[in-house]
Amino acid sequence: MGFGVPATSDPHHFRVIIPRGSAGRVSIHEHLGLQATLGTSAVIDRVVLDRSRWTAIRAEVQRAFNARLVAHGLRPSAWKVGENPVDRLLGKELCVLTWAVERMNLDRIPVAVRNWVALRPEERWWLFGMTAMGTGGVLDAGKGWRCAGACAKDVVQSEILEIRAHRSHRLHEASQPRLNLFGEDLL
Repeated sequence: MGFGVPATSDPHHFRVIIPRGSAGRVSIHEHLGLQATLGTSAVIDRVVLDRSRWTAIRAEVQRAFNARLVAHGLRPSAWKVGENPVDRLLGKELCVLTWAVERMNLDRIPVAVRNWVALRPEERWWLFGMTAMGTGGVLDAGKGWRCAGACAKDVVQSEILEIRAHRSHRLHEASQPRLNLFGEDLL
């Protein structure tokens, strides 16, 4: 269902709720499903995002998620008005991005999206875990790890990688003696 949610009885997943009209705010909720233990809430409200910020990220998120779904032999999906079920791991990744952009200037969001795309899924999952532990609720904007996530707009990840690659190439061509600890040139 939706973005990779198993068609089983009450799976752990996220729901992205997109209201009608261009002014409504998009909300993301984590549904713990059958994994919820007695005495705890089975739904956690994770974030509410202004429509303009959602519009700025939605196409790239959909593209990234669909590429992963197709790579695993699953059907791609598209965002629609109403409830959009999202696989639990993809939902964690989406929260990392939405937490980063929830208070960001709109002109900086494309940089944050590029940096999010540059992260491996495991890195996004780790960031979700760190953030959700203390500041993962809908009312926690601007606190703890959510502040750190907002720094995703400061430096374009691909530019950092280009600088490192250029520096590495320059060092490789230098006539300096190299330390060869493992049988391979590590510089």
